[in-house]
Amino acid sequence: MEKVFNTIIERLNNLIVVANSEGAVEYVSPSVKTILGYEPSELLGNGWWNKTKSNEDDALLFKEYIKNQFESNKNLGLKEVSYERQLKTASGVNKWILWNMSIGPDNSIISIGSDITKRKSAETALEEKNRILLKKNEDIIDSIQYARKIQDAILPSIDAITKNLADGFVLYLPKDVVSGDFYWYYKKDNKIFIAAVDCTGHGVPGALMSVVGNSILKDVIVKRGIENPSEILEVLDNDVNNLLQKEDSYDVMSDGMDMALAVIDLETNFLTFAGAMRPLWIVRNNEVIDIKGNRFPIGYFYGVEKIFTNVEIELKKDDQIYLFSDGYSDQFGGEKNKKFNRSKMKELLVSINSMSGEEQRGFLEYALKNWRQEIEQTDDVLLIGLKI
Repeated sequence: MEKVFNTIIERLNNLIVVANSEGAVEYVSPSVKTILGYEPSELLGNGWWNKTKSNEDDALLFKEYIKNQFESNKNLGLKEVSYERQLKTASGVNKWILWNMSIGPDNSIISIGSDITKRKSAETALEEKNRILLKKNEDIIDSIQYARKIQDAILPSIDAITKNLADGFVLYLPKDVVSGDFYWYYKKDNKIFIAAVDCTGHGVPGALMSVVGNSILKDVIVKRGIENPSEILEVLDNDVNNLLQKEDSYDVMSDGMDMALAVIDLETNFLTFAGAMRPLWIVRNNEVIDIKGNRFPIGYFYGVEKIFTNVEIELKKDDQIYLFSDGYSDQFGGEKNKKFNRSKMKELLVSINSMSGEEQRGFLEYALKNWRQEIEQTDDVLLIGLKI
């Protein structure tokens, strides 16, 4: 039986070390030869501490640690203590060993160790990869945060928009840090140009499109002096297509933007509107006048000849004008997790029509958050309100 036992011990892939209460090693299993490269006899007494530790101080500290573990556990029967430690092999290479230590007969300390060097190497490699990924993620977030500052800088101030009107507000809620929606404003003589633009996508792709759209819109209206809304949309459409399509490589991109564009003549009080997939609403006498845009976007749209049209309407005192992206009405929420939809949005705008611009903005934001509750925001949200 003793021979069988010795054979089993010799073939174990685990280390077995037995030390007395003073820390002197009394037994080391034959497997130490395979795992650490030492003869068991070399490690008896203080040999274990002198050879497997990197230096003398390390050996003394670890020996003291074992004794403390013994003292704190000697009255707890065979309760195990687990720990991981590096040991120096006979060739000078360090190996990680996972120890399970318990108190045996005569207050001896029995430790069974498993070689976990490969696992620790994998953990170290994974930790390094995670550190690199974390750093890259931090860099990306910093870049996006800075991009948000740039995007905010190109947006017009709310005060500039409402300066020549009775009141107004802008509800602007990006789904991510940066937005694919943007609003645009320009005043020339007695005319005000105001646009709500919803670019393809959201986040970084949408934000890049918004910068492109903002630049082209400025070029068309400010530099080229085009003032007719339908003509502005036609020129925008051509410019966006020319910029994004690469005919030589047949790389056709479907990116573009939806837009609601209004030109208000402050002298005549007439509003001229043209829309690409977006409407303009006017709340008058507690009713919504829904002025629809054309059913095609700015940018690539296969198989359709685009002809943008104008709608002209005479504004009345206290008219409330709304231009918006589809983010508000398309937000999922409520008890049945459905879209807010345009009908509810119209009812909501009529119900808050008597509020000031800032009160409307605050209430609309509250209503949207209350609708979606814990549901993630579906899309960028942009809603412009102007009171005549």
